[in-house]
Amino acid sequence: MISPMQQVVIAVRKRESDNVITALQDAGVLHLRPIAEGPLSTGNLAGQDAQERREDERLLARAESTIAELGAYRPAPAPLPAQSEWETVVEGAAQPVSHLAKRRQELQSDLEVDRTYGDAVRALARMVGTLDRSRRVALVPFLIGATENLGELDGALRESLGDRYTVASEVVGANRVGVIATLSADRDAARAALSKARLGELRLPGRFDTMPLGAAADELGRVRQSGDDMQRALNAERDRLAQQHGPALYAVRDALKDRVAVHDVRAVSARGKYSLAMQGYVPADRIPALQSTLSRFGDAVSYEVFPVDEHHDQDVPVELKNSGYVTPFQNTVMGLMSLPKYGSFDPTWVVALFVPLFFGIIMADIGYGLLFLAFGLWLLGKARRNEGWDLSLFGAYLPPATLRDLGFVTNVMAGWTILWGFLTGEFFGTLFEHLGVFYMNNDLLNRLWGWTGVHWGAHAAEGGHSTGLLPIVFPRLDTENFGNIALVFALCFGILQVLWGWGIRVQQGLKHNDQAHVWEGLAMFGGVGALILLGFISKAGADFGALSNFGDWRVLLMILGFVLFIVGYLRVAKQFPLLPVELVSQGGSVVSYARIFAVGLVSAILAKLCTDLGWSLSQQIGFLGIILGIVIGALLHFFVLALTLIGHILQPIRLHMVEFLNPTGFNNETSPRYAPLRRLSPASDAGQVK
Repeated sequence: MISPMQQVVIAVRKRESDNVITALQDAGVLHLRPIAEGPLSTGNLAGQDAQERREDERLLARAESTIAELGAYRPAPAPLPAQSEWETVVEGAAQPVSHLAKRRQELQSDLEVDRTYGDAVRALARMVGTLDRSRRVALVPFLIGATENLGELDGALRESLGDRYTVASEVVGANRVGVIATLSADRDAARAALSKARLGELRLPGRFDTMPLGAAADELGRVRQSGDDMQRALNAERDRLAQQHGPALYAVRDALKDRVAVHDVRAVSARGKYSLAMQGYVPADRIPALQSTLSRFGDAVSYEVFPVDEHHDQDVPVELKNSGYVTPFQNTVMGLMSLPKYGSFDPTWVVALFVPLFFGIIMADIGYGLLFLAFGLWLLGKARRNEGWDLSLFGAYLPPATLRDLGFVTNVMAGWTILWGFLTGEFFGTLFEHLGVFYMNNDLLNRLWGWTGVHWGAHAAEGGHSTGLLPIVFPRLDTENFGNIALVFALCFGILQVLWGWGIRVQQGLKHNDQAHVWEGLAMFGGVGALILLGFISKAGADFGALSNFGDWRVLLMILGFVLFIVGYLRVAKQFPLLPVELVSQGGSVVSYARIFAVGLVSAILAKLCTDLGWSLSQQIGFLGIILGIVIGALLHFFVLALTLIGHILQPIRLHMVEFLNPTGFNNETSPRYAPLRRLSPASDAGQVK
């Protein structure tokens, strides 16, 4: 749910403002809102305040750039040095770290030059011998395709230089490297001939540009031979510097951020000669913490707390507060969505219930579910050991708290996957069918699903799996008999969620006394419901004559739905003139839930093909076939899972983000995230930050 907020206005004597702001940082409950107008000064700081802010921001930028160059994660907390030593601490780390960063960059540049030009330079050095040290001879190297002819270049050189040149070339990799040797006085003419032949001179980057070819080849050889060792040594030096300077550097960085935050508070407050006023929001359950903090200052501080008007107040921050089960979904899945508007509907618990359910229906495989469960337990194990996960390949690092939430969500999804795997009878596709664990009990299926009009024969087809330990009760792979049932089953979720979404629209309209949204929601609820009934009554268009059977209560309910749509549309036609088009679109939103069936069926068919291929090898080749079948089947399952897993996760999330939440108005408006003023440095160091 969305935490209720209270608005707060605080006035403080200017000479006490630093202490009050510092105390508010310690409390960590006040979300500040800028004061944009009024009789007091607002906006950018001036004078001494502005100068102090610039100095703090300069030193903070220096500390953060040094931490970035060190590439270290936050170390264990360290005592904060005295404020007079902050610049010494930062500069004492910044100077050796920046020097080391320059050396690492130069080495990386040299390694890149060797990878790009090393072979070509060595070939050129062999061709020219000692000519690169001659003062009378000029050398002009060039690069040309391995199959290209040098005739055009030779003609251009002969036209400009006569016989005062020679050309040598050698194939290196996919190209041909060559060099023109001529008199020093003819260097420019040789370059002009090279350009006339539509070729460019080979120029080495950086410090290698001015070196003779032999010296460049020797230097690049040294880089190639010792570059990796040098890189390891520089990395070890960086780790040493991180251990030496990291703790104090992080402590100073955090304290500087706190000081800059104090300046930021002043900048968004109203300032007079003797006073300062600030405003913001505090969650209702944290008002006592705010009162306790401000009461220490007596008559130096005056404040007022009053309720937020959620119908009219703008920019009220949002803090989502949910139960233990829902919280991990709030921290992970909801992170992909925008925050709801304050005072509106929080869909987190719906997401927590239906996203893993939809994922389980799509995957519906015991084997895959066990793999997800193992992965989730691995994540939780790292979190319990207070270990993060370094995903350097993606430039990310997941802290233990995030791994704890991800592990929980993964295990819930795994649980639904395993449960639905038992219902569909799938274990890595049809492996358990082949092993006689799951089987098709047609009598049971007729008792379960016969009311739909589908009938299975008295016995399984020849070659089928008619005996086993556990009957299959949701046979989605039997598309001939069960395909339509599975499809309608998936569409039922669409009917539920789309109508539910428009019901929430009505409820929110009533809550905020917004008649336009009330009638819009009623019109769409009736219209979408009528379209759904039309599809069921006419059997998806196969029997339109049934629509005239007024003795059928469904027909009467359908007519009522269309009447409700027409009445609602007439009430809001000016605000929503395209509502009939939106009605058709919402019918499509219901149909979109068919992807739960379609994507799941594709996943099941691919898993079946992987297992059947491996099983057939084991049946036909004997013992060697068993080994090959296991290996090939496992590889194919891994390949298919790797290709499809992200889509299987995103499909349920998409259905909620678009089909369910669009009708509620969730995607139309949002609110800022509740971000209270907080201290980064330990509260015990507060006295040092003045």
